[in-house]
Amino acid sequence: MENRDELATTPARETALSCVAAGIEAALPERVVANRVALDGGVLTVADARYDLDSFSTVLLVGAGKGSGRLAAALVDALDGRVDGGVVVTDEPTDASPVDVLVGDHPVPTVRNVDAARRIRDCVADAPDDALVLVALTGGASALLTLPAGDLTVDDLAGVTRDLLDAGASVSALNAVRKHCSAVKGGRLARTAVPARLVTLAISDVVGDDPSVVGSGPTVPDGTTYADAAAVLDRYDVPAPTVREHLQRGVDGTEPETPRTDDPAFDRAGYHVLANAETALSAAAAVARERGCEPLVLSTSVEGEAREAGRFHAAVAREIRATGQPVDPPAVLLSGGECTVGVHGDGAGGPNLEFGLAAALDLCGSDDVAVAAVDTDGRDGSTDAAGALVDGATVDDTAAARDALADNDSLGYLDGRDAVLRTGATGTNVNDLRVVVVEREQ
Repeated sequence: MENRDELATTPARETALSCVAAGIEAALPERVVANRVALDGGVLTVADARYDLDSFSTVLLVGAGKGSGRLAAALVDALDGRVDGGVVVTDEPTDASPVDVLVGDHPVPTVRNVDAARRIRDCVADAPDDALVLVALTGGASALLTLPAGDLTVDDLAGVTRDLLDAGASVSALNAVRKHCSAVKGGRLARTAVPARLVTLAISDVVGDDPSVVGSGPTVPDGTTYADAAAVLDRYDVPAPTVREHLQRGVDGTEPETPRTDDPAFDRAGYHVLANAETALSAAAAVARERGCEPLVLSTSVEGEAREAGRFHAAVAREIRATGQPVDPPAVLLSGGECTVGVHGDGAGGPNLEFGLAAALDLCGSDDVAVAAVDTDGRDGSTDAAGALVDGATVDDTAAARDALADNDSLGYLDGRDAVLRTGATGTNVNDLRVVVVEREQ
């Protein structure tokens, strides 16, 4: 953490920071590959699956996501010289030689993303029939792996992505649109790989770890349709005329639907989740126990408006202080998932910053309670902050704090109040991690 010394001003805040650090570190690609991937002779073991590398003429590694560069580098090291090449796209330069690491943009795609996605598709398409193609997939792949379908352009996809994000669309809704506007998402990369053997190694950033949602499911069957994607635009009142025309052609049957479970493209495709929200929460809970606090995991799948989730977590903390329910203090409440923000103002912030500011408002004057909420990739929304660390003293002007929430300016209010947590890019992403520390009353 870049500003830990500034933030660790009370025992509760220090405990919250330690839990956050442990959660992120547990999900780092190097750690999860060491725990889940092994090479014994010529046999690659991933969880309970075994792959005889000597039965393949070549091993290629492709991938996408904000942690895909470090995941690719960890896999190259684990395979000890057996990776022959490949291409991944991420948002930070990384050395994963002999795999080429290309840098794209997130969360709104640009032409750099398209160029990288085209190279990845071409790499997979050119793989020999007896090749093993490993796919390193992490959060952020939906934006970074962008290759427009049909007559769509990257500007079309950037516009609809921005509009849906601003409208507070869930990741599954957003990805239904992305999959039906893409030449590689929604199982289409798997089709490109046929007849090579395809194995996806994913660090999941989605609630429930649904493979068809992680990175918009480029290597797995898709359960959504063009009609579903069109309905998302209707639900969030997003115009996107060019995208709507493309989706309507799909509804009419003039654009091919994404592949289903019975598609032969998946006959030789495997999928493994190496880490997820539970990975981070388990590590954070272990730190809480070491510090004499009782950990309670509320959920790995908290979704909805960030400010409402923040108020709920604050309410549980107040209940613990008042009644000892659902757990006696000292305690640490933990949750994961992905909250969203409906953007109505012109301020700066992200879901975790807004979560933190709403929680701080409800905790005004509460002693010995600290709340940390971070995006484990190190960037909350479009900000350079990972999230927020707040307590009962954070809000010193409730009217100004409420105005900031109304203007979606959580970063503007929290910055300078020792309440913004900064990590820089972490190299992983298992989505949001929230830690509420409730100390024993003094």
